[in-house]
Amino acid sequence: MPVLVPQGLPAVETLNKENIFVMTESRARAQDIRPLEIAIVNLMPTKIDTETQLIRLLSNSSLQVHLTLINMSGHVSKNTSEQHINAFYLNSDAAMQRRFDGLIVTGAPVETIAFEEVDYWDRLTQIFEWSRTNVFSSLYICWGANAALKHFYNVEKRLLSRKLSGIYELELYDTSSRLLRGFDDHFWMPQSRYATILPEDLEGTGLHLLAGSAATGAVVFSSTEHRSAFVTGHLEYDVLTLHKEYQRDIAAGLDIQMPINYYPSNDPQKTPVICWRTYAYQLFSNWLNHYVYQETPFDLGCLGVSPYQ
Repeated sequence: MPVLVPQGLPAVETLNKENIFVMTESRARAQDIRPLEIAIVNLMPTKIDTETQLIRLLSNSSLQVHLTLINMSGHVSKNTSEQHINAFYLNSDAAMQRRFDGLIVTGAPVETIAFEEVDYWDRLTQIFEWSRTNVFSSLYICWGANAALKHFYNVEKRLLSRKLSGIYELELYDTSSRLLRGFDDHFWMPQSRYATILPEDLEGTGLHLLAGSAATGAVVFSSTEHRSAFVTGHLEYDVLTLHKEYQRDIAAGLDIQMPINYYPSNDPQKTPVICWRTYAYQLFSNWLNHYVYQETPFDLGCLGVSPYQ
């Protein structure tokens, strides 16, 4: 089934060319189906790219999804036009007047900054608090995962001496995990971050570590009741996303290492080969089906309090 998106969203044209089914809201009104209400708090600077990546993955399901894009009230995006934000995004103040089956909070390029110094931190913590009683299941990605860990569990991120960038092999720690159902014992995931979480950081939180490695730390973990899931990597990335970030960092004069396990023969002139697409589709499909659809109430007014600490 399709993801329902606003008419004119740039992602629609891109995904239609890939033969991925998306449906505009006007067409969906004719269907007597209660779609899953999924909200995305998009904190990435390349918002249109991120919209396209996430919609692509959310479309790989038999479930109909109605998507709401959320921006932070009072925050001005430096890399996305005001026209695009006004046309396709709901500000966080308005969003917090509604309820959703699922919430996705993306990463953001603010990992080296203290949480309290991020200009929208107070607003984001308001969203976190609102989600306790107005969202059934939340998926936090990269910095979004660090931020949620800080707010709900008082777990601090650990800054790295160098950026963790590349395609890393991860080990599946729990073969019974619904979130990682269908995953191999070892799988690959893009990483692009300056901070990490170690397995011992999760002790006492009640969160269950599902996948990671010595090089990456804890990468996938979730609450036992499926109300929250955390992924510190970027399964949603396109094949050239790391390349664009690498070129951006070089242009900015940063002391940056080449993404590992990414370019063939470690040659940036060669096009990378994607090896994580199947896992990306599987994780988002599993989250929608097992963490959201199978457990969320039909009437969102019946949402219970999320048992975050």
